Amino acid sequence: MEQIKILDDLYLFRTMNQDINLTFNQYLLLGSRPVLIHTGNVQQAEELVMKIKAILGKAELSYIYFSHFEADECGGLGIIHSQFPQAKPVCSQVSARQLRGFGFNYDFVVKAPGEWLETPEYKLDFISYPAEMHLWEGLLAFEAQRKIFFSSDLLLRMGVASATPVEADWHQEIRDITPQQVASPEARHTLQQTLAALPVKYVATGHGPFLTV
Repeated sequence: MEQIKILDDLYLFRTMNQDINLTFNQYLLLGSRPVLIHTGNVQQAEELVMKIKAILGKAELSYIYFSHFEADECGGLGIIHSQFPQAKPVCSQVSARQLRGFGFNYDFVVKAPGEWLETPEYKLDFISYPAEMHLWEGLLAFEAQRKIFFSSDLLLRMGVASATPVEADWHQEIRDITPQQVASPEARHTLQQTLAALPVKYVATGHGPFLTV
């Protein structure tokens, strides 16, 4: 697992899967209430725990935000939470319901589109994410102070990712969202309109390079 300090208070953790030619990214945003963005799967989470502890030192992890119910977004939640039991998972109602069905009875912070999670150092604004084939309600996040969009599976690039940020055209990235990513034409159009209105400066992809736009 590669660890990259992207910004002064943002770390990227990246694992390359050669079999499918795709990287898997997690992020740690620091502050008085640090938040982990995605857990990775079980194997990734086991390695991630030690890296988070080394960065935080005596500080505690406060939140574990994940965009939707899938192995690489929240598959390692049990491992992360066992090491940081005070951390509250932040997710959509659908994701919390699915996890409770698998016996994860945590103190979830359930958010809806249009709501936010705010601390003195950051504000995560949540956006509707009709994720995966069933269009289960997920949550994308825009960090308003640094203008970072955490794109999850929405904006991704295959192949080995650069260790440094890559320049991109924000509006082209939005136009390139495919029916395979959001199957409903109406939901896709609404999401594209919502994203186009955001003052995005960075894109923290779930798969691929960190983008500057």
